[in-house]
Amino acid sequence: MLDTIIRFFQDGGPFMYPIAIVLALGLAITLERFLYLGSVRRRNRLAFERGILPALQKRDYQRAMKAATSSDSAIASVLGAGISRLLNNSRREDIEYAMEEGLMEVLPRLEKRTQYLATLANVATLLGLLGTIIGLIAAFTAVAAADPAQKATLLSESISVAMNTTAFGLISAIPLLLFHALLQTRTNEIVDSFEMAGVKLLNMVSDPDVGRVAA
Repeated sequence: MLDTIIRFFQDGGPFMYPIAIVLALGLAITLERFLYLGSVRRRNRLAFERGILPALQKRDYQRAMKAATSSDSAIASVLGAGISRLLNNSRREDIEYAMEEGLMEVLPRLEKRTQYLATLANVATLLGLLGTIIGLIAAFTAVAAADPAQKATLLSESISVAMNTTAFGLISAIPLLLFHALLQTRTNEIVDSFEMAGVKLLNMVSDPDVGRVAA
């Protein structure tokens, strides 16, 4: 199988190399994003479930604010903005706006480089098509000057080789698109967890006892 793969790569021509570079770059981005988002999810869960949430449940907003400021997690940044407004006796709308602002600051870090995967998938596909077209042009040019008895054989062999770049481009593009979808799903799950935590905080703000305890 290894020999088949090597021969397939060598027969594809020079365009196989830029497609391979695009694939390697996309896989590197995918690995980095999966590790980063996994780390974000773990730190968010630790900061919220063991620090911020217990303090909120006890209406101890000073301790919740301290837990938020002492954590470097994304959810602590979002909720910390809301808790800060809560301690200043701000309205529910102001607290909600503050958390939305915090989410807008965090979101670019979560989505960073993920959108490149879709672009790289398109680039791999287009490079494959371009390699095939150039290979076909070279094939027809070579066949035009060949012996008529060998034209059919040479043409079929040349087309087969030229199609390797399209195949490799699709082989590279399909997993990159799947990884892009998976990363988008994980990012959306993290954002949903922010919104759920924000709703819990806002529901506590709506409690008539909150103003008295926070003060």
